[in-house]
Amino acid sequence: MDWQELTNLTQGQPFVVERVRLAGNGVAIEGEFELPQLAQLTVADQVFVTAFVRCHGSIKEMERIFGVSYPTIKSRLNRITQMLEFVETDPAPSRAEVIDRLRRGEITTQQALSELEGRT
Repeated sequence: MDWQELTNLTQGQPFVVERVRLAGNGVAIEGEFELPQLAQLTVADQVFVTAFVRCHGSIKEMERIFGVSYPTIKSRLNRITQMLEFVETDPAPSRAEVIDRLRRGEITTQQALSELEGRT
């Protein structure tokens, strides 16, 4: 079963993935797994995001592909954006991480204080 079939089957209702099997070696892991954000979108929105990425973010190209106006594309992008949580790619280090680095001698006391105060 692929994601499109699963999305159609669940009809947009929330669901929980409880078992994952690694195809290469047959190992199965059971638990409660959260789907990636993009997999939680409707199939139509997944197609839209895929097209947007393939167009390298060109709204003009999206207008051509979907046959709709600039405001329609922008509106849909804004709606999808609201459904996606921003992923921090360079989060501030936690207090424990800073203290561990200080203990290991990787940073000075002043550098640790600066990081803990939010200055890097």
